[in-house]
Amino acid sequence: MKQGIIVLMNGTSSAGKTSISIEMKNQKEILFHHLSIDDFFHHYNDFINNKVSDIEPTREVDGQVVAQIILDPIISIYYSTIKLFSEMGLNVIVDTVIDNDKRFNECLDAFSGQPTLFIGVICSKEELTRREQARGDRVIGLANSQFNTVYCFNEYDLEVNTEELNPVECAEKILSYIKSNKKYSVFKKLSKRNVSVS
Repeated sequence: MKQGIIVLMNGTSSAGKTSISIEMKNQKEILFHHLSIDDFFHHYNDFINNKVSDIEPTREVDGQVVAQIILDPIISIYYSTIKLFSEMGLNVIVDTVIDNDKRFNECLDAFSGQPTLFIGVICSKEELTRREQARGDRVIGLANSQFNTVYCFNEYDLEVNTEELNPVECAEKILSYIKSNKKYSVFKKLSKRNVSVS
């Protein structure tokens, strides 16, 4: 049995990854599971809220401490789950933002032996800001703050520009690439980044 394809979409918040993922999942020619980091956090938050809803915390915890205790391990489990799905022969769409070097290195470790199709989901800063304002559920400027870190790659197996193509067209372009049986080579050529310790 072949490993499942990992469709790793690289793009900032509001670039259009989730909309493309939904269209890819809705088509029936190639079956995909859509694994979103937002779902992982949502389910964890539900669990915490249900367990401690009647108990008030006695002190506030700094955001960096929360990240070290909870966020980083959840992201590790997220990457491991994607790898597990691929090992089970299931195709997976990865819907996350890899916005720091530590997470990039972890992603590289997890997916290095898997058939990983690396896709740039491209969108301009101006359009990202417009989308954030229209959505109303994102901090204005979040995507722009991620922009340089997320779009630091020179090469992808495939790029889709979400200002030029709608989600259906982007999904069709990705599916056509998969059906062409071209090699997924770019992700395998990437190198780990130096992570500064602060």
